[in-house]
Amino acid sequence: MIEPVSPASPYPDAPNPDLLERIPQTARVVLDVGCGTGALGAAYRRLNPRAILLGIEGDAAAARVAASRLDQVMLDDIETAPLPAAWHGRVDCLIYGDVLEHLRQPEAVLRRHLDALAPDGVVLACIPNVEHWSFLDRLLRGGWRYETQGLFDRTHLRWFTRQGMADLLDGVGLAPLDAAPRVFEPDRAERFVADLAPALPAFGVGGADLAERTRALQYVWRAQTAPAEPLHLVLTMLAPVGGVSEVRVLEPLRALASVPGVVVHLWNGRDQPQIPDGAARLLILHRPALVGGEGLQTVRAALARGFVIVTEFDDHPDFIPVLQRPDMYNFSAVHAVQTTTATLAAVLRTRNPELAAFPNAVRTLAEPRNFLPGSPLTLFFGALNRERDWPPYLDALNALGAELGPALRFAIVHDHGLFERLESPFKSFAPTLEYTAYRDMLARAELCFMPLADTEFNRCKSDLKFLEAAAHRVAALASPTVYGETIRHGENGFLVPDGAALQGVVRALVAEPERARRAAETARRQVEERRMLAYQVEARVAWYRSLWQRRGPLTEALLARVPELRLP
Repeated sequence: MIEPVSPASPYPDAPNPDLLERIPQTARVVLDVGCGTGALGAAYRRLNPRAILLGIEGDAAAARVAASRLDQVMLDDIETAPLPAAWHGRVDCLIYGDVLEHLRQPEAVLRRHLDALAPDGVVLACIPNVEHWSFLDRLLRGGWRYETQGLFDRTHLRWFTRQGMADLLDGVGLAPLDAAPRVFEPDRAERFVADLAPALPAFGVGGADLAERTRALQYVWRAQTAPAEPLHLVLTMLAPVGGVSEVRVLEPLRALASVPGVVVHLWNGRDQPQIPDGAARLLILHRPALVGGEGLQTVRAALARGFVIVTEFDDHPDFIPVLQRPDMYNFSAVHAVQTTTATLAAVLRTRNPELAAFPNAVRTLAEPRNFLPGSPLTLFFGALNRERDWPPYLDALNALGAELGPALRFAIVHDHGLFERLESPFKSFAPTLEYTAYRDMLARAELCFMPLADTEFNRCKSDLKFLEAAAHRVAALASPTVYGETIRHGENGFLVPDGAALQGVVRALVAEPERARRAAETARRQVEERRMLAYQVEARVAWYRSLWQRRGPLTEALLARVPELRLP
């Protein structure tokens, strides 16, 4: 159970996750009306640390907590207080989280607050649904009573159906974009409608319609004064292994979906996404294998449906056997390519000149959980396909284990070969983990070992492992290959070109853990300032819209490269 911030305050100290997902990650200024303790703003700051976070709150205890989390908090009556003139026209996202139903004149408040909204700003509102099955159930049974919180909150002054909320937004000059239902206890909702089914025909009410109207406890609305043209992004994804799919597809998908006008679809390759005729649409293929006639048919089908096609790829193709086939069309038979590093971009641009590089980035900064007083240091290693990268360091790792004993522990994920050859008894192993579990294990370590041999293939890799470690305040111990461009030795991590260097660094850090902690905190600030996923969302959307606007000449260039794609 979520406890209120204080006995005198009714506010739970937790963010609404459905509101959080819909705050545009491109927002520069966010205003939370009725911000409570600022929990929503604090959660959003971990996604977009650059944003300016504003709040209005009428409860003094909650406002004091919010003031420690947001950049500016007004302690005043939401219904009557004018917004500061400095806020006018600057707010990119105006939020009402379970607020409008508490106001005497919600329409008047909305009209006044819209002066603060930027021209392309978005309004978010979470509103209880008075048609929820529990409301109807209590009315039918004669058991309706006010409560201290929830749908029957005694401070609710206004009641809204889904249509009533749409009318309110429309009445103040806002165009609703969508209304996401928040559904809890769906089985009870279904049973309620099923129990009423025999009586519904007498009222001319269909069971499916009633089920739809009564399922949602709340709706999270998005609205704008001038909605952008919808852009549909259809993304494919390989089966998640080692976090690649999450980092390159799922996390960007969530960030892009927060932008008004961007509609995302995760496509399984079978059921076609429903996209209105004529709407802007891109098909983004995650590490595809467009081989031979079957590969060409995949492209033809997408072209016939009007898609601009993008290949998303993040490895050097010359070292992947299937990509050496002469009938491989991964890069030539698409409109554009997106990748992760400048080095890899230079390689792929020779296959397709329309290319964008979006560096790997961190979606959210986790609360640190390591460097506990009196605890030994844990060295974490978790990576796929590093069997040729760690052997030069093995003797040093075993020497460290023998020398430091229980003062240095090893946590190994996936690579059982390394685990078996570590001679320390103070070691643990986990098989390949799903990404959340992997990050949880990483977060409990203090040091992260990142070896990469100096090969052409490795030089095209990204510094993702450094970013993951930094986001969890874990100090990087990395090879100069790739990481030498990111790490400043001793400042935000440690470069270990060989076993002797690794041995010296680890010995020093075990003797003085504060050095590791300082480097990890510097790295975390670096990610916070420069390498958050939120910071590249605007550029991604701009590039995708540009591809759609240039689809005519891009298609002609594609057909010139692969003339067999021309439709009859």
